Amino acid sequence: MEGLLDGPFWIALAVLFLGAMVRGQATYWLARVVTEQALARTHPVEGWRATVHGWLQGEGPQRGRDAIERWGLVMIPICYLTVGFQTLVIAAAGMLRIRWVVFSIVQIPGAVAWGLLYATIGFAMWGAALAAIAGSPLALAGIVAILLVVGTTIVLSHRRRRLQTRH
Repeated sequence: MEGLLDGPFWIALAVLFLGAMVRGQATYWLARVVTEQALARTHPVEGWRATVHGWLQGEGPQRGRDAIERWGLVMIPICYLTVGFQTLVIAAAGMLRIRWVVFSIVQIPGAVAWGLLYATIGFAMWGAALAAIAGSPLALAGIVAILLVVGTTIVLSHRRRRLQTRH
């Protein structure tokens, strides 16, 4: 990425915009096709197919669907300003079979905003954070501790939900 940031701003913005568009389109189409095929025609019980099947029927995509149903198509460009929720909303758009042309048009402002964010302050913030961590063993230990706490919380939360759904 260093070479990208050393060039003209508009090149960085164009590359980031195109990356956001491609990722959004891939997520949309994957969710649209997989939803139609997996949920309608299969009921896998193990392996990666069962994992995808379970994810499509899970809470995450449902939250994306709920957001689109409550706030409308404006959620698609807004989701580009979030981390994690972006995939859920875009996948939900595919699952809801929002017309491709409509999805593509409303995706553009979000992809531009995402590109602007990362072409300006986004990479600078990541670079500063990495430089601070590299120069301080204490900061590195703090980041590792935070990641361990977050990871443990997520794993325990998933286990708790699974146990609740079994009973």
